[in-house]
Amino acid sequence: MATTTDNAAQLIFAPNVLHNQALTSVKFLSSCFAGAVAGILGLENWLGFALFIASIVSTSFIIYAINCRGKPAKYLPGGLGELVNPGQDNIFTFILVWTLFYGIIHVYD
Repeated sequence: MATTTDNAAQLIFAPNVLHNQALTSVKFLSSCFAGAVAGILGLENWLGFALFIASIVSTSFIIYAINCRGKPAKYLPGGLGELVNPGQDNIFTFILVWTLFYGIIHVYD
């Protein structure tokens, strides 16, 4: 029977730590891609942020279903809450890429 100490030790197990870094990279790239899409489509105000939220939710669902196999607590210390949390750096990345692509594409509109 696994105890909470075993679960905590498993979170620092090297393959799980490498998996956490991969999940962080996937969420970061998802934010970049969503920002580019929002900028190219010319979304403004709440529509752009709605796209960001949809991107985070869909990415989290894919990670939950495929990578974590329905057990995010095994790979992330916060479990499902940590999986859905977009993170401060991902929000800023989204806004940066969104404004960059919006400025490049829609500069003369």
